[in-house]
Amino acid sequence: MPIYHPSICTQRDPKLLVDCGAHILDLQTVVKDGILGGAQKLDLKEMIEELESSIEVPSVFICPISLEPMQDPVTLCSGQTYERSNILKWFSLGHLTCPTTMQELWDDSVTPNRTLHQLIHTWFSQKYLALKKRSEDVQGRVLELLDSLKKVKGQARVQSLKDLRHVVTAHSSVKKMVVDNGGVALISSLLGSFTSHAVGSEGVGILVNLDLNSELKKNLIQPTRISLIADILNEGSIETKINCTKFIKMLTEGDASTIENVSSLSLLVGLLRMVKDQRHPNGVTAALTLLRTLCSNESIRKQLVGIGAVAKLGGALSGLNAESLESALYILDVLSSLPEGRLALKNCEDTVRNLVKLLMKVSEICTRFALSILWAVFKLAPEECSVLAVEAGLAAKLLLVIQSGFNPELKQRSAELLKLCSLNYPDSIFISKCKLTRTIQ
Repeated sequence: MPIYHPSICTQRDPKLLVDCGAHILDLQTVVKDGILGGAQKLDLKEMIEELESSIEVPSVFICPISLEPMQDPVTLCSGQTYERSNILKWFSLGHLTCPTTMQELWDDSVTPNRTLHQLIHTWFSQKYLALKKRSEDVQGRVLELLDSLKKVKGQARVQSLKDLRHVVTAHSSVKKMVVDNGGVALISSLLGSFTSHAVGSEGVGILVNLDLNSELKKNLIQPTRISLIADILNEGSIETKINCTKFIKMLTEGDASTIENVSSLSLLVGLLRMVKDQRHPNGVTAALTLLRTLCSNESIRKQLVGIGAVAKLGGALSGLNAESLESALYILDVLSSLPEGRLALKNCEDTVRNLVKLLMKVSEICTRFALSILWAVFKLAPEECSVLAVEAGLAAKLLLVIQSGFNPELKQRSAELLKLCSLNYPDSIFISKCKLTRTIQ
């Protein structure tokens, strides 16, 4: 919304200027060109509600009190114009001044500013009709592209899919139209064993932006299609990788039984590569979100441990943002429930050190996950892990947790870990290892 400038919104201006974006309208031009009064009367309130959030409204149309477009502008004796309901409320509060200039008014009557009202109505009508025309043009374009996809092949097919993807991502109003006109079945029919990655990437880029019901999702979960998507995820651009990740996540929503059907070793490897590539935070977040969903399945958890997920996720912890960090810790916590997961954690010293650093550093939930993982590892190899963790500063961090405002369960777990650590040191040495001076600071 533009800043209101009172100098241009007085009724006494001989020439009322309205900035309409591409050009300036003044009253004489509007009347001369027949813009006023000739069009079908549209409801101003409805047009404002539909258009206001998507366009910049000229400041002359804005009420200085509410900073919203005026629907019933009235002018005071001071020459300033306001929305009728707003200025009447101002008067009802006992004010006898002009809100903009704060000068005292010698007359509290208001005069309807019909010229400005007509200009407001005309401007919004033009924008509204242009929007509707663009919408109709877009819908026609969608039908044209869907029809061409039934006929064209090769590079022409790739181009049609690319054009359709651009339309779908730019105009949310056509998403339902694509679904209702068989677009999902048509696009999914193009995804198969011999589909080029160019076609597959564009197809997934369209499907991930549509609202699919359970039946449509079920038809998409076919081995050849899922295999193609996993291959594209491993070899495509970062945009393609994110689209593939979000698409698979979308296919699993609302039906946990589909998780094993959409997962594969190739997919898991690709997701871990995305996590490692921290140049693209959006890709890291998308990959971890999907991994968090997939690891609810026990067989997938075992596969993740088998392909080195513990070391890869543990090594990435220090470079993750808060959202991604929570997902990564959740996954590591789930993997630590497996014997092989705990063993992998014990053998990964960098992961243990990173977990210690995260205590009391990001959030209570991250601290909870980190403590849970460390507890699982300590129970497996208390002597070995205690020495490693205390050298990394664990004892001092545990004392901070115990003294914090965290919930009692976390404090109890911290006290148990602290006691477990102390068993491997003489009292005097352990106290020095706690680094009490640093803790107090």
